[in-house]
Amino acid sequence: MAFELPDLPYAHDALAGNGMSKETMEYHHDIHHKAYVDNGNKLIAGTEWEGKSLEDIVKGTYDAGAVAQSGIFNNASQHWNHMQFWEMMGPGGNAMPGELEKAIVESFGSVDEMKSQFAAAGAGQFGSGWCWLVKDTDGGLKVTKTENGVNPLCFGQTALLGCDVWEHSYYIDFRNKRPAYLDNFLNNLVNWENVASRM
Repeated sequence: MAFELPDLPYAHDALAGNGMSKETMEYHHDIHHKAYVDNGNKLIAGTEWEGKSLEDIVKGTYDAGAVAQSGIFNNASQHWNHMQFWEMMGPGGNAMPGELEKAIVESFGSVDEMKSQFAAAGAGQFGSGWCWLVKDTDGGLKVTKTENGVNPLCFGQTALLGCDVWEHSYYIDFRNKRPAYLDNFLNNLVNWENVASRM
Protein backbone atom coordinates (compact mmCIF):
# COMPACT_ATOMS: atom_id res chain seq x y z
CA MET A 1 0.00 0.00 0.00
CA ALA A 2 1.34 3.44 -0.91
CA PHE A 3 2.23 5.85 1.85
CA GLU A 4 0.03 8.91 2.24
CA LEU A 5 0.64 12.41 3.54
CA PRO A 6 -1.16 12.61 6.89
CA ASP A 7 -3.25 15.64 7.72
CA LEU A 8 -1.77 17.95 10.32
CA PRO A 9 -3.22 17.27 13.78
CA TYR A 10 -4.19 20.97 13.94
CA ALA A 11 -4.90 23.82 11.52
CA HIS A 12 -2.05 25.30 9.46
CA ASP A 13 -2.25 28.52 11.48
CA ALA A 14 -2.65 26.85 14.89
CA LEU A 15 1.01 27.35 15.87
CA ALA A 16 1.31 30.91 14.56
CA GLY A 17 0.89 32.41 18.02
CA ASN A 18 3.67 30.12 19.26
CA GLY A 19 6.25 31.13 16.67
CA MET A 20 5.59 28.81 13.71
CA SER A 21 3.70 30.67 11.00
CA LYS A 22 0.97 29.43 8.69
CA GLU A 23 3.35 30.07 5.76
CA THR A 24 6.01 27.81 7.30
CA MET A 25 3.46 25.05 7.87
CA GLU A 26 2.15 25.31 4.32
CA TYR A 27 5.64 25.03 2.84
CA HIS A 28 6.90 22.45 5.32
CA HIS A 29 3.93 20.09 5.45
CA ASP A 30 2.18 20.62 2.12
CA ILE A 31 5.31 20.82 -0.05
CA HIS A 32 8.37 19.36 1.70
CA HIS A 33 6.70 16.49 3.54
CA LYS A 34 4.50 15.69 0.54
CA ALA A 35 7.60 15.45 -1.65
CA TYR A 36 9.10 12.80 0.67
CA VAL A 37 5.88 10.78 0.45
CA ASP A 38 5.56 11.09 -3.33
CA ASN A 39 9.23 10.39 -4.05
CA GLY A 40 9.34 7.51 -1.58
CA ASN A 41 6.32 5.85 -3.19
CA LYS A 42 7.93 6.09 -6.63
CA LEU A 43 11.23 4.66 -5.39
CA ILE A 44 9.79 1.63 -3.56
CA ALA A 45 7.36 0.67 -6.35
CA GLY A 46 8.33 -2.75 -7.67
CA THR A 47 11.08 -3.29 -5.09
CA GLU A 48 11.38 -5.63 -2.11
CA TRP A 49 10.25 -2.73 0.09
CA GLU A 50 6.85 -2.28 -1.50
CA GLY A 51 4.21 -3.27 1.03
CA LYS A 52 6.60 -3.16 4.00
CA SER A 53 5.99 -0.94 7.01
CA LEU A 54 7.62 2.46 7.07
CA GLU A 55 9.67 1.47 10.13
CA ASP A 56 10.92 -1.69 8.41
CA ILE A 57 11.96 0.31 5.35
CA VAL A 58 13.85 2.88 7.43
CA LYS A 59 15.72 0.23 9.42
CA GLY A 60 16.27 -2.02 6.42
CA THR A 61 17.73 0.62 4.11
CA TYR A 62 19.90 2.48 6.63
CA ASP A 63 23.61 2.13 5.92
CA ALA A 64 25.81 3.75 8.56
CA GLY A 65 28.83 3.58 6.29
CA ALA A 66 27.24 5.34 3.33
CA VAL A 67 28.41 8.86 2.56
CA ALA A 68 24.97 9.65 1.17
CA GLN A 69 21.98 7.49 2.05
CA SER A 70 19.92 5.82 -0.65
CA GLY A 71 16.92 7.62 -2.07
CA ILE A 72 14.57 5.09 -0.51
CA PHE A 73 16.06 5.60 2.95
CA ASN A 74 16.16 9.39 2.67
CA ASN A 75 12.51 9.72 1.67
CA ALA A 76 11.17 7.02 3.99
CA SER A 77 13.06 8.31 7.00
CA GLN A 78 12.05 11.91 6.37
CA HIS A 79 8.41 10.80 6.02
CA TRP A 80 8.69 9.04 9.40
CA ASN A 81 10.51 11.98 11.01
CA HIS A 82 7.90 14.48 9.93
CA MET A 83 4.97 12.31 11.02
CA GLN A 84 6.48 12.37 14.53
CA PHE A 85 7.38 16.08 14.36
CA TRP A 86 3.83 17.29 13.73
CA GLU A 87 2.54 15.24 16.67
CA MET A 88 5.33 16.36 18.99
CA MET A 89 4.08 19.96 18.71
CA GLY A 90 0.78 21.51 19.71
CA PRO A 91 -0.97 24.88 19.85
CA GLY A 92 -1.75 24.86 23.55
CA GLY A 93 0.96 25.00 26.17
CA ASN A 94 0.80 22.03 28.46
CA ALA A 95 2.64 21.08 31.60
CA MET A 96 5.19 18.30 31.48
CA PRO A 97 3.66 15.11 32.92
CA GLY A 98 5.24 13.96 36.16
CA GLU A 99 6.61 10.64 34.90
CA LEU A 100 8.43 12.37 32.04
CA GLU A 101 9.85 15.07 34.31
CA LYS A 102 11.05 12.40 36.75
CA ALA A 103 12.79 10.44 33.97
CA ILE A 104 14.43 13.60 32.61
CA VAL A 105 15.69 14.65 36.04
CA GLU A 106 17.09 11.15 36.64
CA SER A 107 19.00 11.24 33.34
CA PHE A 108 20.04 14.91 33.13
CA GLY A 109 19.79 16.35 36.63
CA SER A 110 17.12 18.86 35.63
CA VAL A 111 14.69 19.73 32.85
CA ASP A 112 16.69 22.87 32.12
CA GLU A 113 19.84 20.80 31.58
CA MET A 114 18.02 18.52 29.14
CA LYS A 115 16.73 21.54 27.23
CA SER A 116 20.23 23.04 27.19
CA GLN A 117 21.74 19.84 25.77
CA PHE A 118 18.90 19.49 23.25
CA ALA A 119 19.32 23.07 22.01
CA ALA A 120 23.10 22.66 21.82
CA ALA A 121 22.73 19.45 19.79
CA GLY A 122 20.40 21.15 17.33
CA ALA A 123 22.52 24.28 17.01
CA GLY A 124 25.67 22.18 16.65
CA GLN A 125 24.35 19.90 13.91
CA PHE A 126 26.38 20.93 10.88
CA GLY A 127 24.11 21.36 7.89
CA SER A 128 20.75 19.63 7.70
CA GLY A 129 19.54 17.17 10.30
CA TRP A 130 17.62 16.62 13.51
CA CYS A 131 18.15 16.70 17.27
CA TRP A 132 16.42 14.21 19.52
CA LEU A 133 15.52 13.27 23.06
CA VAL A 134 15.57 9.49 23.00
CA LYS A 135 15.00 6.55 25.28
CA ASP A 136 18.16 4.55 24.70
CA THR A 137 18.50 0.79 24.53
CA ASP A 138 19.50 0.72 28.22
CA GLY A 139 16.29 2.50 29.23
CA GLY A 140 17.96 5.81 30.03
CA LEU A 141 17.23 9.11 28.31
CA LYS A 142 19.81 10.94 26.22
CA VAL A 143 20.08 13.76 23.71
CA THR A 144 21.39 12.97 20.23
CA LYS A 145 21.70 14.62 16.85
CA THR A 146 21.55 13.04 13.40
CA GLU A 147 22.47 14.17 9.92
CA ASN A 148 19.99 14.60 7.10
CA GLY A 149 17.09 12.16 7.64
CA VAL A 150 18.79 9.69 9.98
CA ASN A 151 16.65 9.02 13.06
CA PRO A 152 16.61 7.02 16.31
CA LEU A 153 15.03 3.97 14.62
CA CYS A 154 18.42 3.39 12.97
CA PHE A 155 20.02 2.81 16.38
CA GLY A 156 17.28 0.86 18.14
CA GLN A 157 16.28 3.92 20.19
CA THR A 158 12.82 5.30 20.93
CA ALA A 159 12.25 8.87 19.76
CA LEU A 160 10.56 10.90 22.49
CA LEU A 161 11.13 14.38 21.03
CA GLY A 162 12.65 15.48 17.75
CA CYS A 163 13.28 18.85 16.18
CA ASP A 164 13.85 19.42 12.48
CA VAL A 165 16.88 21.67 11.97
CA TRP A 166 16.74 21.70 8.17
CA GLU A 167 16.49 25.34 7.10
CA HIS A 168 13.03 24.86 5.60
CA SER A 169 11.73 24.31 9.14
CA TYR A 170 12.71 27.73 10.43
CA TYR A 171 13.99 30.11 7.76
CA ILE A 172 10.69 31.89 7.04
CA ASP A 173 10.15 32.70 10.73
CA PHE A 174 13.69 32.90 12.12
CA ARG A 175 15.92 33.41 9.06
CA ASN A 176 19.37 32.02 9.98
CA LYS A 177 18.80 32.16 13.76
CA ARG A 178 18.66 28.42 14.46
CA PRO A 179 19.34 28.81 18.23
CA ALA A 180 16.34 31.16 18.55
CA TYR A 181 14.18 28.65 16.66
CA LEU A 182 15.27 25.86 19.00
CA ASP A 183 14.62 27.97 22.10
CA ASN A 184 11.15 28.79 20.81
CA PHE A 185 10.49 25.14 19.94
CA LEU A 186 11.36 23.93 23.44
CA ASN A 187 9.49 26.64 25.31
CA ASN A 188 6.44 27.30 23.12
CA LEU A 189 5.78 24.46 20.70
CA VAL A 190 6.42 21.09 22.35
CA ASN A 191 3.42 18.94 23.25
CA TRP A 192 4.90 17.41 26.40
CA GLU A 193 1.95 15.05 26.84
CA ASN A 194 2.75 13.53 23.45
CA VAL A 195 6.42 13.22 24.43
CA ALA A 196 5.45 11.44 27.66
CA SER A 197 3.16 9.06 25.77
CA ARG A 198 6.20 7.78 23.86
CA MET A 199 7.95 6.61 27.02
